[in-house]
Amino acid sequence: MTNRRQFVQSTLAAVATATASLHPEPSPTKPRLGVVTGISDRVTPDQAIAKVKSFGLPTCQVSVGMAPLSLAAPLKAALAKYNIEATAAMTLGPGKMVWDFYQGPLTIGLVPPQTRAARLDALKRASDLAKACGIPAVHTHCGFIPENPNDPLYLETVEAIQNIASYCRANGQSFLMETGQESPVTLLRAITDAGLDNIGVNLDTANLILYGKGDPVAALDVIGKYVRGVHAKDGFYPTDPRNLGREVPIGQGRVRFPEFIAGLHALHYTGPITIEREISGPRQQADIRASATYLQHLIDSTYS
Repeated sequence: MTNRRQFVQSTLAAVATATASLHPEPSPTKPRLGVVTGISDRVTPDQAIAKVKSFGLPTCQVSVGMAPLSLAAPLKAALAKYNIEATAAMTLGPGKMVWDFYQGPLTIGLVPPQTRAARLDALKRASDLAKACGIPAVHTHCGFIPENPNDPLYLETVEAIQNIASYCRANGQSFLMETGQESPVTLLRAITDAGLDNIGVNLDTANLILYGKGDPVAALDVIGKYVRGVHAKDGFYPTDPRNLGREVPIGQGRVRFPEFIAGLHALHYTGPITIEREISGPRQQADIRASATYLQHLIDSTYS
C-alpha cells in the first residue's frame, strides 16, 4: 500500500508539473497568452469569461458589442471571479459590414462616412465600459484606410482616429488599430498623422495575409514599435480577387510563427498574445488548446 500510495502521489505530481508547464503563471518578462471572447444577447459576461478560464489562459480580449454601461458591473465581477485579465475591449459598432474586397471598403470601420458617427459613439461607450472595468485598451478595425494620403476619406479617417484616441486618452487608455484592411505603411502613416501618443497597433498575424496586405514578420520592421496587442491567427493569401484568403489553424498557414515570436522578442515585446480562431464549436476549442500549447512553447524557448 505504501508503494502504491507513493506511486500515485508521484504520478499526480508529474501531471501537475506537466500541466503547469503548458500554461505557466504569467511572467512580466514574457508575452501573456489569452483568447478572444465575446459578450452578446446569448452570452453573458460570466459565460464569456468562464470560457477563457476553461482554456487555462490568464488573459483575454473581450468583444462588447454596442457596449452598454450596464455590462460594467457583471463583466468586472466575472473578471475578478475567474482571475482573468482583460487586455482590451473590442467593438466594431453598428451597421452592416461585409468582409470582402468589394463591399468591405464601403462598410467596414471608421472609413465609411454614413456609419462613422455611430461607430465613434460605440467606441466611446466601449472606452467608458473599459474604464469602469479597469481594461487598459480599446480596439477596432478602422477599415480600408486609403493608401493615398491626399484622398479626402484618408483625412476624414485620421480625424476620426484622433477623435476616439483623444477620448480613450482622457480615460487613461490606449486606442489600438487592428491590422488587416490596410498596408503596414498606410497604418504607420495614419498613426503618425493622428499624432497622439496613446495610439497603437493590434497586430493580427493572419489578417495581413488574408487581405493580401503584407507579411506579419516583415510588418514588425514597419509598425513594430507601435505593437501593443497581438492576435495569433493563421491563414493563406487570397487567390480570389473578390474575397479574403482562408483562415486555418495556427501552424497550417503562411504565418511564420517562430520568426514572428523572435521578432517580438527583438522588440522587447512583453504584452498579450491573444489567440483568435474564427470558427465555432468543438473544433474551435480544440484548435485554441493546440495553439496555446504551441505558442507557449515558442514563447518559453524564445524568451528564455
